[in-house]
Amino acid sequence: MTDAYLRIEDLTKVYERGQVVALRDLSFTVAKGEFLVVIGLSGSGKSTLLRCINRLIEPTRGKIVLDGVEITGLSPSRMRRVRRRIGMIFQQFNLIRRSTVIANTLTGRLGYMPTWKAMIGLFSQDDRERALENLARVGLREKAYVRADELSGGQQQRVGIARALMQDPELLLADEPVSALDPATSHSIMQYLEWMNRERGVTVLASLHFLSLARRYGTRIIALKDGQLVFDGPPKLIDNAKFKEIYGEDAEEVEVR
Repeated sequence: MTDAYLRIEDLTKVYERGQVVALRDLSFTVAKGEFLVVIGLSGSGKSTLLRCINRLIEPTRGKIVLDGVEITGLSPSRMRRVRRRIGMIFQQFNLIRRSTVIANTLTGRLGYMPTWKAMIGLFSQDDRERALENLARVGLREKAYVRADELSGGQQQRVGIARALMQDPELLLADEPVSALDPATSHSIMQYLEWMNRERGVTVLASLHFLSLARRYGTRIIALKDGQLVFDGPPKLIDNAKFKEIYGEDAEEVEVR
């Protein structure tokens, strides 16, 4: 795991005509197969970082290189092909609430379809069978034809995981995937991400608010503060002094989950 699969070089993101600097000259690498957890206070740049990696947000400057390809300068059509390999799990689930669970799961295949088929939702029988298999994987096979807004928060997040599985991703970006969930449900969601990492070989970047979850699931942790890197290493190296440096007065709130 010495070769860089993902390389971030001097990444900077400035909002509001230069008034808000969300990321400042951020550089680090990720090896293929890592489970990298990004920690930091709200507003530290965690979500901006993940959204820059798949260009849901355009960086102001810097480079993002994925598997040898610099993606920061790719055209929309080429970036669409790259996004096939990048799964995304969101804090607020990002489901089509009035659509069925299986319809939401199938949207994970849109990047592989011709535009005209995607526009009318013309999925193959093979895709539908795979969607049912992935829903079974996350324990939701019996909910396939239920509307998404009838599910609990934990169940909706599992639909998000099934949707990501439909992409056969090489890289999974999870943006605060458990912050809206209770502790027991949080662990169950994190265990699915851990399964994808260990059994499927998916490289995972997950931003988390709670340090205990980061220590339990991450093979490596980076910490952001005011858009800058303040820690990069194995979980066991975050001692009390470093912990307080990262979180300050809010340290107690993020210590236990």
